[in-house]
Amino acid sequence: MNLIHLPQLKYPFPSRVNARAEDAQAHIQQWVQKFDLITDERALFKFNKARFAWLAARAFPDAPFPELCLIADFNTWLFLLDDQCDENTAGKKSDYLRTIMAGLMDIFHTNKVFSLEDAGPLPASLSDIWERMRAISKPAWRLRFIRSMEDYFNSCIWEAENREAGRIPSVKDYVRMRPFTGALFADVEAIDIIEKIYLPGELLENSILQRMILACNNIVCWANDIISCTKESKAGDVHNLVLVLQHEQNLPLQEAVAEATRMHNEELAIFLVLEKLLPHEDVPLNYELIRYVAVLRSWMIGNYEWSVLDTGRYGVAMQQVVR
Repeated sequence: MNLIHLPQLKYPFPSRVNARAEDAQAHIQQWVQKFDLITDERALFKFNKARFAWLAARAFPDAPFPELCLIADFNTWLFLLDDQCDENTAGKKSDYLRTIMAGLMDIFHTNKVFSLEDAGPLPASLSDIWERMRAISKPAWRLRFIRSMEDYFNSCIWEAENREAGRIPSVKDYVRMRPFTGALFADVEAIDIIEKIYLPGELLENSILQRMILACNNIVCWANDIISCTKESKAGDVHNLVLVLQHEQNLPLQEAVAEATRMHNEELAIFLVLEKLLPHEDVPLNYELIRYVAVLRSWMIGNYEWSVLDTGRYGVAMQQVVR
């Protein structure tokens, strides 16, 4: 048995949790059962232990309760879909997955509202989420969100093609695709409707802010990879930064963890430098920009604290034992 030490990742940001976190957790427990996403006691126990609503509560600490429930439902849906792609045989059948994803994308394009009887758990629950998102959003936002979800679904198919071919992606390809496989771009788009922060398109497209969003995405996804590396190694899934580094550079697992941590910390340093370079000339917009960046900060520290403090999904402390 080899003792693998996981690093304690550090973020110079305040730790915050939405005051309605526990209420949101109770909500998603009812929501997943309403749509038959969880159908037996064993799965429900595992689901409750994961405490998905607490991730949303840490990432969106100022969201009003209806919006907190909405984003908690969305992220819960993503986790359940991700588990099906990663752990079930569907995750190795790219053509089958492509058909499923096309059906899910059709919900965004047509605005169809499906009942559980008509479409089954995943489409029906997604149509419920999308109906509520449409009610509090504008057309331009919907187009951006749909684009982010299309990128996410395409990245799921990319992973399935790799599994199907027995292919381990290169570090370069993995780093390029990981921001999409984590679906965090969709969560970042949701800042608009969940925290009621409305930045103009010109500012959203600012190159400095866009690089900060990418850094936030990398930090969240790579922290997840570091924390879950032994779990995914045991499961035989190679879609993990630590594991592709280990394979490509022929590293012991502990050294691959160290390299992934170095990359994570480098992205954090980039985020902190760029934050000081953001345009702050317009005083009214400056306040909204500060609020927007605060949500990016909350995502980074909130994801880590949820992973090591709140959820039983990864079963981690500051060290893990693997064969």
